[in-house]
Amino acid sequence: MHFIWDIYKIWDVIERGLYRVIGIVQLIVGSLLFFVLFFGIAFIINMLVRQTWVITLLYPFIIIVVAGKYSFFDYFTQPGNAFPAIIDIFTSMMLVEAVNILFGFLGTIVAGIVMRALRRSGYQMF
Repeated sequence: MHFIWDIYKIWDVIERGLYRVIGIVQLIVGSLLFFVLFFGIAFIINMLVRQTWVITLLYPFIIIVVAGKYSFFDYFTQPGNAFPAIIDIFTSMMLVEAVNILFGFLGTIVAGIVMRALRRSGYQMF
C-alpha cells in the first residue's frame, strides 16, 4: 500500500508540473497571438484611414467593451453600474489575461511605428 501512495505522490508532482508548463505555453502563445492579431488589425486600419495612432487610442475602449458585461450604450445610460463593473473585472483579472491585453496594445503601438517608418521611406499607399 505504501508503494501505491508513493506512485500517487510522484504522479501528483508530475501533474502540477505539467499544469505549470501548460500555463507558460499558453502565456507565450496567447501573447504572440494577441500581438500579431492587433498588429495586423491596426496596420490595416491605419492604411485605410491614414491616421497612424487611431487604433492605439481606441484600443482601451475596445477592450472595455469586449471585456465588460454591459453593452456599449450602457456606459452612457447607466454609468453608475457599468464603470464599477469594469473596475471589478480588471482588478480580478489573472496575470495571463493582463499580459495578453498588454501585448495586444504593444502590437498596435508597433503597427503605428511601422506605418510612420513606411511613410518616411516614401511609401504613399500607407
